[in-house]
Amino acid sequence: MDPDSLAKAFVEHYYTLFDANRGALANLYQEGSMLTFEGQKIQGSQNIVAKLTSLPFQQCQHSITTVDCQPSGPAGGMLVFVSGNLQLAGEQHALKFSQMFHLMPTPQGSFYVFNDIFRLNYA
Repeated sequence: MDPDSLAKAFVEHYYTLFDANRGALANLYQEGSMLTFEGQKIQGSQNIVAKLTSLPFQQCQHSITTVDCQPSGPAGGMLVFVSGNLQLAGEQHALKFSQMFHLMPTPQGSFYVFNDIFRLNYA
């Protein structure tokens, strides 16, 4: 699969899980993974999922506007940059967001999230 198709497939999978069952995202991270969420650094799969499941909203819907990717390093990693809208249940206006993933290959031939940076974009 070419990098652009792989990035788009990952993004679709990630946000489908996030919107339906955030706890299931644990399989996409490892203990060395790091999330920076609005400036707060969190390390490790369990801690990352604890953060994501404790966000102050239960239901949301991501709408992706752009997905850009680049190969990263000799180990076969990939940088994926996402922008889009986040609609929270009960809110009239969607929030704009940007998120960057650094994906690394696993020995099994899939990828996991090594780095994840999320920011809301305020205008």
